[in-house]
Amino acid sequence: MIPAAFDYVAPTSVEDAVAALAQHGDEAKIIAGGQSLLPVLRMRLNAPEMVIDLGRIDTLRGVRDDGDAIVIGAMTPHSVVGSDPLVAQHAGLVAAAVEHLADAQVRHRGTFGGALAHADPAGDLGAPARALGAEFAIAGSGGTRTVSADDFFVDLFETAIGEDEILTEVRIPKHTGWGSHYEKFVRVAHQWPIVAVAASVRMEGGTIAEARVGLTNMGSTPLRARQVEDALAGQPATPDGVRAAAELAADGTEPPSDLNGDAGYRRHLARVLTRRAVLAAAGADGA
Repeated sequence: MIPAAFDYVAPTSVEDAVAALAQHGDEAKIIAGGQSLLPVLRMRLNAPEMVIDLGRIDTLRGVRDDGDAIVIGAMTPHSVVGSDPLVAQHAGLVAAAVEHLADAQVRHRGTFGGALAHADPAGDLGAPARALGAEFAIAGSGGTRTVSADDFFVDLFETAIGEDEILTEVRIPKHTGWGSHYEKFVRVAHQWPIVAVAASVRMEGGTIAEARVGLTNMGSTPLRARQVEDALAGQPATPDGVRAAAELAADGTEPPSDLNGDAGYRRHLARVLTRRAVLAAAGADGA
């Protein structure tokens, strides 16, 4: 289908983008890489009067070192994030998830911030962001504020970004030296995950000193499996040592039921995939 007619503006600064958003209010939509918005426009599920393109704002692109964290600009393409050495060194879990995100074409056009702002619970980036304790910088007419990953994802396709605000960058605390793995279960290649688990582990010898675990498509938002994290601390990185903690992965979750599987099936997958992801992140046999 052909989208309904709309006006278009491509500001060159965050300030101008925020001003355009304030001017047009509910009748405006932000476009980043377009991988989520363009299909919606083509199917006429949304018909904004104004589309505000962030593609010309150069300050929203790139990865930089910020002391105890790395900062990823919201308009940075997935392909750039996935190949950046800072991300690989300090946020390996993000790099691992990007590797499994859609296909090469989408990774080239889609943006890191755009995918997170879309807040699809089946998206591949939300669980790593929650697991690593990311922070989100959001700009509006009143200035810039920072929101933690725990508060950023509000509900299905809903975030803490206000109607007159724009996500500008994502700050990810460094997890240098941690092992990471993203275990994604799909029926066909490049599909949205039926369930996926993001795991990052800090080892001391053969023992798990700390763990961070995020769950994809196990509720209306990406989830952090804190019970699993607590249970893994001090455990040996062996199938037997990890199994009991992995059994807690589905506790408190509300996964959807659809053609790919019902809620019970997804809970089973979450437990199995958590065990695999943690063992792989720890570099252990039996993953």
